[in-house]
Amino acid sequence: MLKIAYHEIYKHPLPEGHRFPMIKYELLPQQLIYEGTCTSNNFFEPTIPEDTHILRVHTEAYYKDLQNLTLNARAARKIGFPLSEVLVKREVIIADGTIKATEFALKYGIAMNIAGGTHHAYSNRGEAFCLLNDQAIGARYLLDKGLVKKVLIVDLDVHQGNGTAEIFQNDTSVFTFSMHGKGNYPFKKEQSDLDIALENDTDDETYLSILKDILPKLINDEKPDFIYYLSGVDVVASDKLGKLGLTLEGCKERDRFVLQTCKNNKTPVMCSMGGGYSPDIKIIIEAHANTFRLAQEIFF
Repeated sequence: MLKIAYHEIYKHPLPEGHRFPMIKYELLPQQLIYEGTCTSNNFFEPTIPEDTHILRVHTEAYYKDLQNLTLNARAARKIGFPLSEVLVKREVIIADGTIKATEFALKYGIAMNIAGGTHHAYSNRGEAFCLLNDQAIGARYLLDKGLVKKVLIVDLDVHQGNGTAEIFQNDTSVFTFSMHGKGNYPFKKEQSDLDIALENDTDDETYLSILKDILPKLINDEKPDFIYYLSGVDVVASDKLGKLGLTLEGCKERDRFVLQTCKNNKTPVMCSMGGGYSPDIKIIIEAHANTFRLAQEIFF
């Protein structure tokens, strides 16, 4: 069964007019159930994980500042959300969703988190709507438990996974691959193990050609025991915060190729949703829903 992490805390109240479409976390599970892609049995509710899992990735000083709401004003501004106790709890629960989805993926071949993909969270700071790096926490959990020896992070959000790159910069057990917009935030990029920076308005054909050339070779060379897939839908042309030119169908084909490649290689995969900022919420939901539809189609 496809298992999906979801908690009502994911939809966090924000000031009116805020550019982050928080409502997608409420609408996406509703859409998946309404159309019959999922039932309520597919969803599980994450809780508060042990601090030790978070502290394997994030510094104690930073994590304490989050918990105590004592980040300095500049650091808090970089996060982009008003800092609060509930916001921090939300991020911790999202991380637990990814940890538990990781375990389900080992069992069923794939599992997902309705939220997550918080790849701009560094070991010692947060930025750009990211406080704790959920997939980094999941990867470190897997490795610490001795469940795998090598992890591949496939980050196809339109923005580079700068925090993930920093966290694993000296860790050969995790290979970080980020394919993103060259002209997008972050404007000062970190160095992933493999970065592919795409020109503005890159279309479906160009994008998919590059991905289909790189990913199979990467899996063959690195031989990962587990893959984390960050399936941001901010690659579509209508996205407010992205500069690429993919269609909805191109974004879906991207997901199909990644998930089918994982299945063909018998490599478990855990998916976090990442970004999506099109002005029309229906486009965001449709693009995200496609990832879940394909997971059901390919794996079950």
